[in-house]
Parts: sequence; C-alpha cells; structure tokens
Amino acid sequence: MARAIELAAHGHGTTSPNPVVGCVVLDAAGQVAGEGFHAYAGGPHAEVVALAQAGERARGGTAYVTLEPCDHTGRTGPCSRALLAAGVARVVIAVSDPHPRAAGGAARLRGHGVAVTAGVLAEAAERGNEEWLTYVRLGRAHVTWKFAATLDGRSAAEDGTSKWITSAEAREDVHRLRGAADAIVAGIGTVLADDPQLTVRTGGRLDGALSGGALDGGVSVDGAGGREGAAGAGADAGEGAGVGQGAGVGQGVGAGAGRRMPLRVVVDPDARTPPSARVLDDQAPTLIAVADDADTDLKADLLRLPRHDQGLDLEALLRELAARDVVSVFLEGGPTLAGSFVRHGLVDRVVAYLAPALLGTGRAALGAAGVGTIGELHRLKFDEISPIGPDLRLVARPSPTPGTQPGREK
Repeated sequence: MARAIELAAHGHGTTSPNPVVGCVVLDAAGQVAGEGFHAYAGGPHAEVVALAQAGERARGGTAYVTLEPCDHTGRTGPCSRALLAAGVARVVIAVSDPHPRAAGGAARLRGHGVAVTAGVLAEAAERGNEEWLTYVRLGRAHVTWKFAATLDGRSAAEDGTSKWITSAEAREDVHRLRGAADAIVAGIGTVLADDPQLTVRTGGRLDGALSGGALDGGVSVDGAGGREGAAGAGADAGEGAGVGQGAGVGQGVGAGAGRRMPLRVVVDPDARTPPSARVLDDQAPTLIAVADDADTDLKADLLRLPRHDQGLDLEALLRELAARDVVSVFLEGGPTLAGSFVRHGLVDRVVAYLAPALLGTGRAALGAAGVGTIGELHRLKFDEISPIGPDLRLVARPSPTPGTQPGREK
C-alpha cells in the first residue's frame, strides 16, 4: 500500500476533477505483477493500468488500491468489474470512496466472493488525496494558502516593497505548486498594488510534494506519508508489496493530458479590476468575483456573490468554483484576504516560505483572522520542514482531518 500511495502522487496536478489513485497488483505468489496510477481525467484508472500490466498473473492475486474501486460507468468503466474479470482473489483498500455515485465497489467485490480489506494506511492515503476528499466531502474547493515572509513574519517592507524576500529557488517552487492547482486566487488589493499575472512559468507537476511526505531533503514531521510511516504497520502496509521492485509504472505522467493553465480568480467585491490588468490577458482564463450589487461594465467573466463580513461570501466562492470542477485553490495575495479565509475556517493547508532575514517593521503576512484573545488562536500542525535554497518551506495544516472542518461531519 505504501507503494500504491507513492504511485498515486504522480497524478497530482493532472487528474482534476478526479482523485489521485495508485494501484499495485501482486500475483498469487505475492510478487509484483503490475503497477499503475490515474494519470489524467478521462484516462484509464489506476486499477485498469495495473491489471493490464499484470495480465494473467493477476488471477488469484491481490490488488492494493489507495481508493475504493469505483462501481459506476463514467468516461471509463467500473474498476470493480475490471477486478472481477481479472480474477483477483483479494483487494486491499486504503480509503472508502465518499462519492455517492462512484462508491459501492467494495460491496460488489465482496458479493462476488472477493476478500476485501479496508483502512490500510488510510491516513497517509487521505493526506495524498486531501484536495479531492475536501471537494467531495464538503462540496467546496480545497484551499492552500501560500505566503513568503522574513523570520519575523513580514511580507513587505514599511514602504510596501517586497521583491524579493525569498530566493529564486523558493519562487520556482511556488510556480511548481501553482501549476498543480486548478485555480490561483488573489485579492483586488494585490492586483492594484502589484499587477500580477498569476500564471505558471515552470512545470506544473506536484511530484508528491505536500501530499503526504517530505521531498528534496525535507523532514516529514510525523512520518505519515512515506515508507517510513508504514514501517511496522504489518504485511498490508508494505511487507511483500514489492516496493521499488517489479515492473515499471507503465504509463507516462499526464500522458495525453495536456496540463492546462490554472484558472485565475480575483476577489474584487466592488469590481475595481482595471481593464488593463495583467490578470485579464489571454495567457490563462480569469474569473472576477464581485458582489451581487456591484455596478460594473468590466468586460470579463464575472461571478456575482453575496457580500459577507465586509467582503464576499468566501465559502460561496469555493462552492461556485467546485461547481466549475475546481478541486484545488492556491491562495496568494495580501494579508487581508488571507485573514478572511483563515477567519472563516476555509484554509486547509498553509505553505510558508521563510527567508533568513529580518525587517522589524512592515506588512504582516496575515491580517485580521478573528482572534481577540490567545485562547482563540488558530492551531496548526507542522507536517513538513524543507530547505529550499537558502530558505525554508514549512507545511502546516489545521488539526482536523483533511476533508473536514469544525462543525462538519466527515
């Protein structure tokens, strides 16, 4: 299962609005016969790829899959039936499928005499699929808030200048994470002050970063996502799973997918975006979120939302984006918008780039976040600490399980 989770990460940034899924098929003797991952929406599912590679060796064997095999026909057929046709004797699942239309694969397999084990390395598999799980369980896009700051938490100097606090290596890493998101969100203040283009200028694959384990020499704080996290977890967690052995993945990452540029979203309640703003160029699609009472003749794709808390209803924004197949949002821009997202419990992951520098005064990275006393502070848990050039990348998440939020049932 650890290997299947590792394979699933190859699909980050190319499968939306589908989940990332990995699969390893063992033959009846326990040897790796096939491996696969879901590479792009509309393409073959992980189980189908792994079964095709395994061929007749799958008969009587075991399939390890990070998400319950689907039991419906969409752009591809049901994976549960593919597993039955291949003659697999046992299926091991990490996470049950919460999607009401696709779920039911485990029940169908059991009904046809296949042994099914569920919940193996579930936490690590959920972490690797947290964007999609949030999208399905909560009906809104998953939000990663990124900021860059000095060690004393300043994102700009007193005169407003901020180029460049962090290194070229950190900025390149930001573009890589941007490219794995479905949408990049910024506020009107950032658009007016900096006139950003909000496009991706480097490769767009996540390559497993932020998805359950540290990369590039990073330290995984709790070990939940890597092979180390599986150590001692029993046979289903990796013993005999052929990690690093057997046939290759058997597919190119994003093969035939043609990674699109993320949607640019400007949160602009009063429709102040200048017609000449670079976010309105033809380099990527752009959506301007304005208040439903805003009077504007701006020639752009407008999304009208209710006013809420001296701004826009941000949860309504995330639900509207989800309705447009936006699974993951990369939140950039200034402290005011970030504070609003944090205040309403809508930040699912924080990625902070810290430079070994001090300013003393200047703009804070985060604005008002609804904290009046120390007992109300927003607690996070560090998951990763990675050196990026001379800087550090810190990844933290709110304490609840990915795909949940306070007051919501999982």
